Amino acid sequence: MARGRKVNSNGERSKQLLREKAIELFASNGYYQTKISDIVKAANVTQPTFYLYFDSKDSLFIDLNEQFQVDLFRLFEEQPGQNEAHFHQVIGNLLQYFSENPLLTKIGLYQSEGSYLVKERLVEKFEYILEKQKQYFSKLEQMDIHIVSQSLVGSIERLTFTLLLTNKKTVDQLTEELLSIYFVKDELLSYAT
Repeated sequence: MARGRKVNSNGERSKQLLREKAIELFASNGYYQTKISDIVKAANVTQPTFYLYFDSKDSLFIDLNEQFQVDLFRLFEEQPGQNEAHFHQVIGNLLQYFSENPLLTKIGLYQSEGSYLVKERLVEKFEYILEKQKQYFSKLEQMDIHIVSQSLVGSIERLTFTLLLTNKKTVDQLTEELLSIYFVKDELLSYAT
């Protein structure tokens, strides 16, 4: 709650509106081309209202990135059992989040200076999952899990930007196609065979 205001008060709505308009402007114009005056104009509030909730444009941008990361990595905490379908579900949930939050994804995954750290954390999360998946996919035993995880995150990043956020592929289509690249008849692809 901001400065003692009640939840659902006009102040909370103003803060949320500022966040929504900032996401739109940062995603379309970038951080450096977006001014506080642009955000308050789009939100139809005053500049003092902006400063009631955020110290600066930078603090708002950091807040949005933190929201993206918390929401994104919460997906990995919501793990059902570790089984053959788990990997499929994680990829689908990740792409679903990107699809439902395309502007925030543009900011957090592509525009933010810290986006490389987000991708590194994604690699770590996939390494953990793939280590657990070795019992289901024997080819994983012969592969460098770090390389598989790096290539998977790179594929997800590129295909999200070019196909998912442009609505050329649905979440389900992209999930299936990604899995078909990495898995063939329940085995991970191996270029050594």
